[in-house]
Amino acid sequence: MRNKLLFVALLLVLAACRTELVDVRKDVPNGNAENGREAILAYGCGSCHTISGISRTYVGPPLDEFVERHYIAGNLANTAENLAFWIQYPQTVEPGTAMPDLGVSAQDARDIAAYLYNQ
Repeated sequence: MRNKLLFVALLLVLAACRTELVDVRKDVPNGNAENGREAILAYGCGSCHTISGISRTYVGPPLDEFVERHYIAGNLANTAENLAFWIQYPQTVEPGTAMPDLGVSAQDARDIAAYLYNQ
């Protein structure tokens, strides 16, 4: 009888832990995801990264489901502002990182962030 009660209690705890799937997309002020896709292609981001709908490459980390990550480059909180800054100035954020400064404009960085957050 005691085992049955423990089992029922465990089921109740697990049921309370159930999570709902929610849309976790982030808004990027003044960012346009469609333009971001084009910018990703123009800057050649898919040469190193796996990106949903664009490329499957295994040099750099995959950028799929980027919105669900907590950190950018291991030390920046995953916010739209930080992501755009990282895209523009990776060597400033993490000197010596394999990601090169590609001369990404501020608008293109926002657009790329919008694409990554909304894929």
